[in-house]
Amino acid sequence: MKTVWNKIKNIYHKNEEIINYLFVGGCTTLISLLSKWLLWFTLLDPKDALKLQISIIISWVVSVMFAYVANRLFVFKSQNKNFLKEISSFVGARILTLGMEMGTMWFFVTFLKLDTEIWTMIWTIVTQILIVIFNYIFSKLFVFKKK
Repeated sequence: MKTVWNKIKNIYHKNEEIINYLFVGGCTTLISLLSKWLLWFTLLDPKDALKLQISIIISWVVSVMFAYVANRLFVFKSQNKNFLKEISSFVGARILTLGMEMGTMWFFVTFLKLDTEIWTMIWTIVTQILIVIFNYIFSKLFVFKKK
């Protein structure tokens, strides 16, 4: 049992950043999905194109606030003293993936009329997977890069 635990620890330490990012990314995705679905099932009908986009933006704001703090502290362990530059880079990168999400959802849900609850959720999950990948790349290369 001890050797299995040591192997797990070794794998974790060799891949700590990516494992932590996947965990934080999963939590961020969960926050995004839950806030979006809460809006869809209470206030904003995703069949209405404007309300769909508003729900995406609101859930984006909530999840980006969480993601910045979690990524700074737990994933990339940033020591950057220039907080404003770092957070503006982070938000800027996230705006790119927000545009990707809004465009994807508009195309599949609004334009192609795949607007049933199940299709809306499927495309939301697909875009979230893509966003986690792109956000890691942007964070690693541009936001929390090591000097």
